Amino acid sequence: MELRHLHYFITVAEELHFSRAAQKLHIAQPPLSQQIRNLEAELGIKLFERTKRKVELTVAGKAFLVEARQVFAQVEKAVQIAQQADRGEIGRLMIGFNSSATYSVLPTILHRFRQAHPQIELVLKELTTSQQLEYLNRQQIDLGLLYLPLKEDNQLSYVRVYQESLVVAISATHPLAVETKISLSQLSQESLILPPHHLGEALYKEISKLLEQHNFVPQRVQEAIQLQTAISLVVGGIGVAIVPASLQNLQRAGVVYKTLQETTPEIEIGAVWRKHDSSPILNRFLDIIKTNKHLMGRRNAEDF
Repeated sequence: MELRHLHYFITVAEELHFSRAAQKLHIAQPPLSQQIRNLEAELGIKLFERTKRKVELTVAGKAFLVEARQVFAQVEKAVQIAQQADRGEIGRLMIGFNSSATYSVLPTILHRFRQAHPQIELVLKELTTSQQLEYLNRQQIDLGLLYLPLKEDNQLSYVRVYQESLVVAISATHPLAVETKISLSQLSQESLILPPHHLGEALYKEISKLLEQHNFVPQRVQEAIQLQTAISLVVGGIGVAIVPASLQNLQRAGVVYKTLQETTPEIEIGAVWRKHDSSPILNRFLDIIKTNKHLMGRRNAEDF
């Protein structure tokens, strides 16, 4: 049985007249009558009662008409969904992001994308940079928002999305909390909360570069994978943390953020994806980044 047989049957059932149905289908009446007979033979039931004066559906024909219409409705829905997916109007996008993106570019990008494409499902995973690269290679995410720079990789493409300076997070009860700016030398007796060095994160490397440039050696180092964890440790009096400036958006009670007197390196966040990924949904997401770059910070998305 083919869909055209169902189409023929539905048309005859609606017209209850073979000549009119044939005209509507743009075929001759004899072939139409033969197709209906073939369908009845395949089903092993009689769908129509035919007389010289009229054509009527049998009980079986009426039941079959209900189901045949549902089949066609489902086919039309499938076609529509496929066309929408091809245009990138529906579907799912898997996004990885680091905690810094949470307080900088991620909210703006997500808000703009949801406004433009409300039918697309966004699945978000908070991951470190190394985890995002691994997930991209395994096709477990479609795009990552992570720290730059990346090691050269011919399989990945990226665009710079956001750039910001570093600040110092200290407890609100710390004696330095009243200062407008802080020098690294004033932190010489403090425990410093840093990202784990073994993860190879660009954030750790940039902070280490800053410390090396000014010959700063912390008394003690406490590791924290997530920036939120680092801030919790600051509030608890464990130490101070050098963090991206956007973390001030966290608005956590018990912590204050101070500008460093020293010039700090710029921390960059980029959007990274598989170079040969032709997903229309991914392209729509990248378009949002490009067209809304003026909303994402003082030095933002570059051209692709």
